[in-house]
Amino acid sequence: MDINKIIEECKKINDEYHYFNTIDEGLNSKSSNCYESSIRKTPKKQGDGKLNNIAISVKDCICVKGLESRAGSKILEKYKPVFDATVIEKVKQQGAIIIGKTAQDAFGFGSFSTNVGKDMKIPLNPFDKERACGGSSGGSAGITQKASFRHITLSESTGGSIVCPASFCGVIGLCPTYGRVSRYGLMDYANSLDKIGPMARSMDDIALIMEIISGYDEKESTTLNEEVPKYSDFLKKDIKGMKIGIIKEAFGKGIDKEVKEKVEQGIKKLEQLGAKTEFISLPLTQKYGVETYYLLAMCEASTNLAKYCGMRYGAAEKLEGSFNEYFSKVRSDYFNDESKRRIIIGTFARMAGYRDAYYIKAAKVRTKIIEEYKKAFAKFDLLLSPTMPFVAPKFKDIEKLTPLQNYMADILTVGPNLAGLPHISIPAGFNKDKMPIGLMLIADHLKEEKLIQAGSKL
Repeated sequence: MDINKIIEECKKINDEYHYFNTIDEGLNSKSSNCYESSIRKTPKKQGDGKLNNIAISVKDCICVKGLESRAGSKILEKYKPVFDATVIEKVKQQGAIIIGKTAQDAFGFGSFSTNVGKDMKIPLNPFDKERACGGSSGGSAGITQKASFRHITLSESTGGSIVCPASFCGVIGLCPTYGRVSRYGLMDYANSLDKIGPMARSMDDIALIMEIISGYDEKESTTLNEEVPKYSDFLKKDIKGMKIGIIKEAFGKGIDKEVKEKVEQGIKKLEQLGAKTEFISLPLTQKYGVETYYLLAMCEASTNLAKYCGMRYGAAEKLEGSFNEYFSKVRSDYFNDESKRRIIIGTFARMAGYRDAYYIKAAKVRTKIIEEYKKAFAKFDLLLSPTMPFVAPKFKDIEKLTPLQNYMADILTVGPNLAGLPHISIPAGFNKDKMPIGLMLIADHLKEEKLIQAGSKL
């Protein structure tokens, strides 16, 4: 792999599409922290690493030692972690080369990667520069589609941030079971919802990277101490007799006609290969999923973002006035509008007198949603729906949306994220404007191999 050529291509793409917040331009020099840590951890025999010389990009909210990591926010400008996230350690140990940090909505707050830091540029869709990449992992999906070299990206999802941009940019995105992949080194959005997962152009690369990043981590208390299957073995398995539930509500009002048609073509293909399909209803998830997700996520976000105050790391101002005055100035100047909105809403919902009415009630509904999914998986191997109700929208149309309309874009993706279920978006074709459409498969907990098995046939 010619590192110089890859970096030059990334810089050229970035000038036009804005997929990176940081590119490690000194990657092939001994002065690069990423280069040095990669060399130390690469297998002794050249070619032994499963990811030997494969270029990996990393969402900006995942810590990479020595490389500016800002979670897409100005409040963390110039912050360079002194350690690698567990997933970064694992891919470096297998010979991967980290090329840079990809653009995102600040802290993951968005569905279109338009809520970026005040000094950052919005990533543009690889098929149409007037359209969004999706969020919050927009840069990850964009560079995965646009790169000419073999490339895998490590991303993160809280309510749909892997599968949404994967759908809008025409790549594969897998969000694993909550706890399957260590979150150590991830800048939290919502602790009970955040998951690290990959995007790639081929299912082979998805299976490969999942074998490497999955597994128990003693540094991260929510990881599951469960055996990791050899996902690559499931690429060749047929799907004859596999039972797939088609989520009825996902094909109703508000779903674009062309999206529906392309996903239905994918269903027919699975049926032709021997899968058994049947419609299933998830009324609770459909009716309360978005409200439940945003209440819980914002409550958790409001506490997680409290540590960003300009004193320990990132942006800082001259120490003047009282603590409250200083913190208010830093947070007012460096958080963007959407970050402030979520902090305010989350703080309100946790206040005495409101906690029971909002946060606790949402937590109870979440349990009911998990039970609804579990009941479905007693009968089906997989559930299926469109990934997003529409193709990537134009920026001029996004500007007209209210915050509530923005949040409703996640109506199909929040369910599996609330339940901690693994799910994957697979390209299902294009609409008349040549924009990609995604098909989403959802599996029971720790059944990522079924997603790979069925997804590889599409």
